[in-house]
Amino acid sequence: MVLAAAITYLLVPVALKLALRMGAVSHVRARDVHTFPIARMGGVAMYGGFVVSLLVASRVPYLSKIFTLDSSAWGIIIGAGVMCIVGVIDDIYELRWYAKLAGEILAAGVMAWFGVQLISLPILGVTIGSARLNLFGTVVVVVLVANAVNFVDGLDGLAAGLVGIGGFAFFAYAYYLTRMIDPGDYTSVAAVVTAALVGVCAGFLPHNFHQARIFMGDSGALMLGAVVAGTAVVVTGQIDPANVQTASAIPAFMPILIPALILIVPLVDTFWAVLRRVLRGQSPFHADAGHLHHRLLRRGHSHTKAVLVLYMWAAVISFSGAASVIFPHPIVLICAVVLAVIAVCITIYQMRLPRVPGAQKHADLPQ
Repeated sequence: MVLAAAITYLLVPVALKLALRMGAVSHVRARDVHTFPIARMGGVAMYGGFVVSLLVASRVPYLSKIFTLDSSAWGIIIGAGVMCIVGVIDDIYELRWYAKLAGEILAAGVMAWFGVQLISLPILGVTIGSARLNLFGTVVVVVLVANAVNFVDGLDGLAAGLVGIGGFAFFAYAYYLTRMIDPGDYTSVAAVVTAALVGVCAGFLPHNFHQARIFMGDSGALMLGAVVAGTAVVVTGQIDPANVQTASAIPAFMPILIPALILIVPLVDTFWAVLRRVLRGQSPFHADAGHLHHRLLRRGHSHTKAVLVLYMWAAVISFSGAASVIFPHPIVLICAVVLAVIAVCITIYQMRLPRVPGAQKHADLPQ
């Protein structure tokens, strides 16, 4: 995690120069929050930190056994690389939505080809018995999560922070499940890959938090989504919760519920965006200013406070979900309700503060 953060932080200036040279720059549009052109393609630095940290991990004796030739770790690495390439092309040339979607499906197919497949749905013991359904289910999950992260990437530091927070909760969840299933071996693909993912987000945030010097672009957002989806598929499809003993029994649906809770903010935003656009007769990929972060800005939040509010909600929901695996459910439920009430109070209080200069720019944006 630390290595991924350090490498990403050092590679961002390189990615910035590369983006400027290749013309990967986000110009100011009516729906945008930034007020001057900013280079994108920060995902190149993020993917570099992700790959290098995992390559180093593969040489560590303690971790090397999860990097065998047929390991799903390589499927996540290669699939995320294809997704990053698709994002780079979009950052430079701004692909049509259907061309980008085709690239996302290709990346998801590559991950499935290398063994990252949703082979079972731990709901009432349902197992996917068809290779085609395995492939279809994997592609749907990867494309959905990748676009969820991409849709929520609308404020400085928002996507990296949300994925980092949710990723850390998922790391704790995956690591705990691994220890319960095999007390003699604490290594797992999901835990190691997620650790690198969290490090990548931490290393990128200093360059991306308001005022951002560089955007991650689609190269970063799609890549992060692919990694998150890949680790979720690995855990959901390959860990049998019936073998896990905890302070309170884990429901059979928990391996699906936890990833959904960790990604609840971008998933809700994506669902609402698609529904809103379809009802208007628009393409689901039609850009607008109706995302959660835009709505917070219109309600009077400053740029930074809107991001921190979404961080807060992501932390409350994702860590509550992960804690439900480790601690008794009644205790977790009580703590989650208390934290949610506090979060509501903070959110409302921040809305009542005087409107910050520049916030009015977003008040009349099309929703």
